[in-house]
Amino acid sequence: MTDPILGSVDHDLLAEPRLVVEPGMAARVSAVAAPVLQGMGYRLVRIRISGEAGCTVQIMAERPDGSMQIEDCEAISRALSPVLDIADPIDRAYRLEISSPGIDRPLVRRSDFERYAGHLVKIEMAVAHQGRKRFRGTLAGVEGQAVRLHRDDTREGEDADTLLVMEDIAEARLVLTDELIAESMRRGKAAERELKRSLGLEPPPPPHAKNLKPQKKKPKPQKKPVPKNTKQHRLAAGKAPRGEFDPTEGD
Repeated sequence: MTDPILGSVDHDLLAEPRLVVEPGMAARVSAVAAPVLQGMGYRLVRIRISGEAGCTVQIMAERPDGSMQIEDCEAISRALSPVLDIADPIDRAYRLEISSPGIDRPLVRRSDFERYAGHLVKIEMAVAHQGRKRFRGTLAGVEGQAVRLHRDDTREGEDADTLLVMEDIAEARLVLTDELIAESMRRGKAAERELKRSLGLEPPPPPHAKNLKPQKKKPKPQKKPVPKNTKQHRLAAGKAPRGEFDPTEGD
């Protein structure tokens, strides 16, 4: 079971409001689910209600750092199911599904657009911008209350750079690319390491390293000193007082 994570979260990110929200029945579910999720240390990403399997209520959630594990989904389901049963925001039987946002995730907050700058996105506007509602391009950052997009779907004579007001966006989603997959893997590994550190867990050593002992460095062999009391030295010493010539001496 995953306990609430309030002690290890960025509270500013946790309380950050969504700019892209759902209308109708999904909005009623959101009003019930969002406070429960925030109280557990999670953020609501999106709610989608579909007619699959009779009726399915899909709730996407995440930690403020964007990570989400299976254990998190299970904890949210256990906490949220009885609250929804009591509030009864849906007038028919339904199946509750808790999920992570996924790699090609929706972007619903200002921090989402900032975090994924440089990646390819598809954006659909609730209010038309320059006569069109659908855009595709690379996120180029946030300016004020608008998203800068470098479009890759421009026609001849159109400016590739455009500013889209965030509150006028109906849906924004990342496009799956190799670069996005690689970054998602890096974020996932970093989140896993941070979780282990916070729990005081260290990865076990590999099996082949268990019986290995640290090896001491062998001392370097020392050069033997040149002997100074050889027969040659004794003969030379005896001849020197008599002034004899030593044939072994060089010039």
